[in-house]
Amino acid sequence: MNELLTDQVFENHNFAENPLVADFEDCVFKSCVFAKANLSKLTFTNCTFENCDFSSAKLVQTAFQECDFSACKMLGVAFETCNTFLFQIFCSSCTLDFSSFYQVDLSSSQFSQCQLKEADFTEANLSGIFLDECNLAGATFDQTNLEKTDFSSAVNYELNPDENKIRGAIFSKEGLAGLLRSYNIKIV
Repeated sequence: MNELLTDQVFENHNFAENPLVADFEDCVFKSCVFAKANLSKLTFTNCTFENCDFSSAKLVQTAFQECDFSACKMLGVAFETCNTFLFQIFCSSCTLDFSSFYQVDLSSSQFSQCQLKEADFTEANLSGIFLDECNLAGATFDQTNLEKTDFSSAVNYELNPDENKIRGAIFSKEGLAGLLRSYNIKIV
């Protein structure tokens, strides 16, 4: 059992060089480096991460429960290896390019003004979430639950309506080309 640290602020720490060995509750991490760090089997509950770098961090059975990420760099993160129990993330102005959410339940999560280029949402559950002003260029949607998902302000997405659940999803008129591209038709 890991030690539990609560209500602490960590600023400018490099956790790739100094590995974490505790669980965290109600903590704030500012400008910290977690890139390539092994965060496996750690629990973060109601924590806030501001301007942190999680690129290629190892997250095997890592728990993120009601965690806020603001302006974080999260390149190539494999979220599908996280602990699924109460998994909930809120990402604002984050870069999540090349990250994988394969089979992850994101229905309680939020993304606002995030860059999700080449992200993999294969078989993920995004039902009911708002992809607020998110850039989804090259993102993969395959057998993804997108029911009632709000794409109205998202850009650069392409998905095949026949290979995803989209009942009740919201799309802008400008985004219709991304829905119809798989049919190989011309829109003028």
